[in-house]
Amino acid sequence: MEIAIKLSQFLLSLSILIILHELGHFIPAKLFKTRVEKFYLFFDIKYSLLKKKIGETEYGIGWLPLGGYVKISGMIDESMDTEQMAQEPQPWEFRSKPAWQRLIIMLGGVTVNFILAFIIYIGMTFFYGEKYINNNDVKDGIWVQNQELEKAGIQTGDKLLAIDGKPITKFDPSVNMEVLMAKTVLVNRNGEEKTITLPNNFIGKFIDQDKKALIALRMPFVVGGFADNSPNKEQLKPKDILVSMNGQSLRYFDQAGPAFAAHKGKKVEAVVLRDGKETKVTLAVNNNGKIGVAPAQITETNLEKLGYYQFSTETFGFFESIPVGINKGFAQLENYWKQLKLIFNPSTGAYKGVGGFHAIYNVFPDTWSWEAFWSITALLSIMLGVMNLLPIPALDGGHVMFLLYEMISGKKPSDKFMEKAQLVGFVLLISLLLFANGNDIYKAIVGK
Repeated sequence: MEIAIKLSQFLLSLSILIILHELGHFIPAKLFKTRVEKFYLFFDIKYSLLKKKIGETEYGIGWLPLGGYVKISGMIDESMDTEQMAQEPQPWEFRSKPAWQRLIIMLGGVTVNFILAFIIYIGMTFFYGEKYINNNDVKDGIWVQNQELEKAGIQTGDKLLAIDGKPITKFDPSVNMEVLMAKTVLVNRNGEEKTITLPNNFIGKFIDQDKKALIALRMPFVVGGFADNSPNKEQLKPKDILVSMNGQSLRYFDQAGPAFAAHKGKKVEAVVLRDGKETKVTLAVNNNGKIGVAPAQITETNLEKLGYYQFSTETFGFFESIPVGINKGFAQLENYWKQLKLIFNPSTGAYKGVGGFHAIYNVFPDTWSWEAFWSITALLSIMLGVMNLLPIPALDGGHVMFLLYEMISGKKPSDKFMEKAQLVGFVLLISLLLFANGNDIYKAIVGK
């Protein structure tokens, strides 16, 4: 069932992005009276799952869910229809249109991608608001969950003050991405401010560890379940919260491990919070410094009741949501551009994180959440827009590059040159596709 939910979200998101991107090419093509021969969701290599011709255009669904396309008459594209290009240009063909019209047609897809992302962020701001914790309320600092971050100098208990000189006012999930992309992090450690400089290859090291988060809120130790051989099944109950051990306060989960390690192979007095009351128990710690207990998740509501954090949700009216959503869109666009630059810089090791369709599939949660779905779809729309703008022949950006050259120089590249450029672009794209999906396979084999 979980696989079906993830797959449904993946295919729905991909279908929305592909159809709207191709509509971005289709609509201006039709407005400029350019013939569109095919409009396809997914690729129809050899055969189609569904197809129907309406007017001069064949609409269909292919069997290979790796993208989609519109086939525009008189355009050198992925179809490599050299036979059509060898004939005399016709008035309804792409190549017969003025350069400015061809430019609008080519930019239509990425324009729709960016507009879609901004619309989604505006809608999410209006419907869901912004959830966060005031950074000042994270009084006991953060929980560092990555060894490389610890090696770089950031410790559990540090209070984040600024990232790359930008003060942190709200603690929310975006902080993880900001830390990952950061060069410097300003923290408060025991009342003293320290500037931590992250190494240039930090992202590559993070990817090697395959951690989902760098930092998190510090949480209490809540009993979730027991190992089969746990010696503490009689002493503890699910939902018990560990308060102290041997007189030492254990307010946070990250404090429990060192405390257990200090009492290996011993029985020790402890206090748990059970049904709102403190209860004394005797815990047996095995020789590995474990108590045979699996931790449980704790809800935001219970964290508030226990006095750990105060969660806030800032709501916005419809018109208020517009500038906030647009700012979110530009922030994501800026972040993705930074990531792309890091990927193309081998010294950062960021290229190790490049993934293909399996990586995108895994981004979706295994339970249905419209909030998560739209958030991921907006980000993918930005990614699709940016990637298509890269000046690689066979991508929209490659066509735009040649069109700008034509408009500036007054000289149109020959059809033969465009055919060769398109072929080179295909080789580059296939290489990128193989690398990205090869990364997926490698991670699956080595278990990362």
